Amino acid sequence: MRDDGPAAERLGASPRGDLVPESTIGELADDLLAMARQSGHRVILGICGAPGAGKSVLADALAAHLARDTAVVVPFDGFHLASSVLEGTPLAARRGALETFDLGAYRSLIERLRRRDEATVYAPTFVRGLEEPIASAIPVPRETPLIITEGNYLLSADPILQEVRGLLDAVWYLDTPPEIRLPQLVARHMEFGKPAADARAWATGTDQRNAEEVEATRASADRIITVRRAPTRAEPPPEHP
Repeated sequence: MRDDGPAAERLGASPRGDLVPESTIGELADDLLAMARQSGHRVILGICGAPGAGKSVLADALAAHLARDTAVVVPFDGFHLASSVLEGTPLAARRGALETFDLGAYRSLIERLRRRDEATVYAPTFVRGLEEPIASAIPVPRETPLIITEGNYLLSADPILQEVRGLLDAVWYLDTPPEIRLPQLVARHMEFGKPAADARAWATGTDQRNAEEVEATRASADRIITVRRAPTRAEPPPEHP
């Protein structure tokens, strides 16, 4: 396991998770391209982390940095169970927990992406605000050499996700401290319709329980990317011993 310590402090985060310095993204993208060159086959990278860590921000930034048609992002969130399945069950209050995803379907998608024997594979996405998965929304052509899949539970001990782990070339863990992650999470819930009090309650309740489960898998990552907030002009940079 590689732990990107002080160097990863360049990967900062604003309260809404949209500050990812190009220098850091460039370094990570170069490492991803090197992985592809060394492997000689399609590379599937997993990005794992707690809710609100900034996984989708990092995945999208990496894909945008790479050359056109080089990488496609496939979110684990596309495998959320639909609201119609959760309504009226105890899982409705636990949306985002491991049990609220179709793990078998996710495994099947990663298997198809690994085989690379179809002209195009269509992956689902998840629409925030609507709070529903949308099937066949992300085309992945056979020619695409890099796939980035991001989600909370990629390092879970669940047997199905352990099978998925065996299909991934590497999993990077995005380690974002609570003082950055929680405001991002609350802001996201509010952006998509939750009142402030409800957003805070969900972030510190259901989301926090899920976060603790995810954080317990951190040591299983191939690489840990530690997020630090970029200092403002009023803040001196952190001192290192």
